[in-house]
Amino acid sequence: MELEDGVVYQDDPGTSAMMSERVSGLAGSIYREFERLISKYDEDVVKELMPLVVAVLENLESVFAENQEHEVELELLKEDNEQLITQYEREKALRKQAEEASTVRMNPY
Repeated sequence: MELEDGVVYQDDPGTSAMMSERVSGLAGSIYREFERLISKYDEDVVKELMPLVVAVLENLESVFAENQEHEVELELLKEDNEQLITQYEREKALRKQAEEASTVRMNPY
């Protein structure tokens, strides 16, 4: 069992992506623990557990990636909201000025 420096996994057929540093660090720690167990007992000790752990790490990475996408989307929505509020305030002020100007023209005294 050898763990490469960059942990690569398949999330969709035909595409590969590097795991985030966080998940990669977890994978490295788990791998070292598996190596310790293998050297102490035997490879059979982790044979059934290894695929389950890999699946969990892949799912974790997928959730992290999805969360990151949501954070980016949220930030864009916040910016849109700020722009809309600014535009609303500007239009509100212009409408108020127009109403005041209209009132002054109708009632010059």
